[in-house]
Amino acid sequence: MDPSKVSAFIKEVRTKNNLTQEKFADKYGVTYQAVSKWENGKNIPDISILKKICDDYDTNINDLLDGNNNNKSNRKVYIIIGMVLLVIIVILLVIGITRKESFEMKKISANCDNFKIYGTVAYNSNKTSVRISNITYCGKKDENKYNKIECILYEYVNNTKKEVKSFMYNNENSILLNEYLENIDFTIDHYSKTCNMYKDGVLNLEIKATNENGTVYYDVPLKMEEC
Repeated sequence: MDPSKVSAFIKEVRTKNNLTQEKFADKYGVTYQAVSKWENGKNIPDISILKKICDDYDTNINDLLDGNNNNKSNRKVYIIIGMVLLVIIVILLVIGITRKESFEMKKISANCDNFKIYGTVAYNSNKTSVRISNITYCGKKDENKYNKIECILYEYVNNTKKEVKSFMYNNENSILLNEYLENIDFTIDHYSKTCNMYKDGVLNLEIKATNENGTVYYDVPLKMEEC
C-alpha cells in the first residue's frame, strides 16, 4: 500500500464532494488534523474508516488501498458501454450474415409442350441451389416400357454443354417413362455456374429412353421466371 496514493485519493474524494477537512472529519468522527495528516501522507485511516469511505462513495476498498480513483460507478459505466458495443457488433454481424445469405429466386418450368416440370433456382454471390422435383411427360401417349432411361440436367452456355447431374435407369425389368420420371429429384446445393445470369435455355433436361425398338430422345430447354 502506498500512503501517498491513498492520501491523494482521499483529498480528491473530499474536494470533489465540496467538503472541508472539518466536515470530512466530522463525517468520520475524527479531527480535522487527522484528515490533514491523511492528505499529507503522514498517516492513513484505519481499516474501518477506509471501508466506510468506500461505502459512502461507492468505491472498491481494494481500489482505495491501491490509490486508484476509478470508483464502482465508473466501472459500471464501462460495463454498460461494453455491453452496448457488444450488442451493436452482434446486430451488425446478424445483418451482414442475413445480407450475405439473401437469395434471389427463380421458378423453373419446361419450355416445351411435351413435359411439365416444376422447380426452383436460388442463388446469391456465394452459393447456388437448384431443385427440380416434378417431371411429368404429357406429350403423345407412350405406352412403351423401357429398360434403360437416362435423365441428364445440363447447362448450355456459349454452345458448350456441361453436365450438372444425371440419373440412370438400367434394368431388365422395363418401366414406363412417366413412371420413372415422377421419381426423379434433382437437388444441387452447390451448383458452380459458368454464367452469372440465369435465363431461359441456360439449363436443359436431356431424356433418353431405350428399349428393343430403339431410343426415344428429348432435349427440354428449361424456362426461368421470377418467383
